[in-house]
Amino acid sequence: MIRGKTFYIVLILALVAAYYLFRKDQFREAGPPARQLDFNQPREESSAKAVVISQDEQINSEVFDRVHPAVVNISATTLGMNFWMEVIPREGQGTGFIIDRDGYIMTNNHVVAKAQRLTVTLSDGKKLNATLIGRDPITDLAVIKVPSSAVRVVAVLGDSDKLKVGQKAIAIGNPFGLSHTLTTGIVSALNRAIRNEDGTQMEELIQTDAAINPGNSGGPLLNSNGEVIGINTAIYSLSGGYQGIGFAIPVNRARQVATQLITSGRVVRPWIGISGIALTPWLKDALEIDVEQGILVVEVFRGSPAERAGLRGGTREVIAGGFRIPAGGDVILKVDGTKTPDMESLTRILDRMRPGQEVVLAVLRGNNTLELKALLAERP
Repeated sequence: MIRGKTFYIVLILALVAAYYLFRKDQFREAGPPARQLDFNQPREESSAKAVVISQDEQINSEVFDRVHPAVVNISATTLGMNFWMEVIPREGQGTGFIIDRDGYIMTNNHVVAKAQRLTVTLSDGKKLNATLIGRDPITDLAVIKVPSSAVRVVAVLGDSDKLKVGQKAIAIGNPFGLSHTLTTGIVSALNRAIRNEDGTQMEELIQTDAAINPGNSGGPLLNSNGEVIGINTAIYSLSGGYQGIGFAIPVNRARQVATQLITSGRVVRPWIGISGIALTPWLKDALEIDVEQGILVVEVFRGSPAERAGLRGGTREVIAGGFRIPAGGDVILKVDGTKTPDMESLTRILDRMRPGQEVVLAVLRGNNTLELKALLAERP
């Protein structure tokens, strides 16, 4: 009997304690009215201060207001296989920007590659189906198109040849799907080269510390005037996220590629038709070549512009440093007055030209310097 009473006493005390805990707010003193709180009081005119906006902040805001209506979100739908080997759609995100009033949009090739459907979301939230005009895996550039009636603002392309390290760099994009995000930094370096996952090398890139993350790809890199100076394309990261090193394709290169993609649907590259190796100190000593740098022509391809120009390849083999080297060929010193220390530099020079253009080759043949004229052809 006593145990039963004890149980009921404990139960009653527990209920009272629970009631007090859950309803204790009824026992607290009432707070002051909201209108009496200091931070809700109207500020006196004498104490109110104008918001200070620095010149740098002003530039950021003006550039964003001017350019962001031309920046779009790109959703690329591809087809994949799930665990049960069923075909399912997968969606990737990227950025692009309108470059022409006819509705042409510049972006990265890797944003739209293999896409079965492309959907563009404008700055006002309107969604449109887009058409692929052309893409160029070598430069990682592509052009897509939406109806011209949807175009309100067109991005202005600047001049990347005039860039200097230290200039302001502004990126607008859709990192991780967060649309129209602005980040700022500077041009950290020029003429950078990186190697893609597929083994191809991208050269003459702009390096920037403006934050670039997945989803920024294809978006514009801008200067203080709001002009596009580059197309954001890649980051260097050990974690997969931003670590202060991003890369953009110079806009002058992108302009050339976009022009060809829009007018012909493909990029035509010039070709001279040789294989060669860069002179090194040990190689020039072994072959007794009296120049510091240049391209030793190993082979001239039959029917190529180089063969028609009279360029000569190797005629014999020598062993130097344990390697068999075709010797006796011409050494290319310059192309149109620009030095060519290696095949990469020759490729960069030619990529700025077009098939049918004539170039002057300064070559060393034996102990004599010659000038040969070659008419560039389309790369086979």
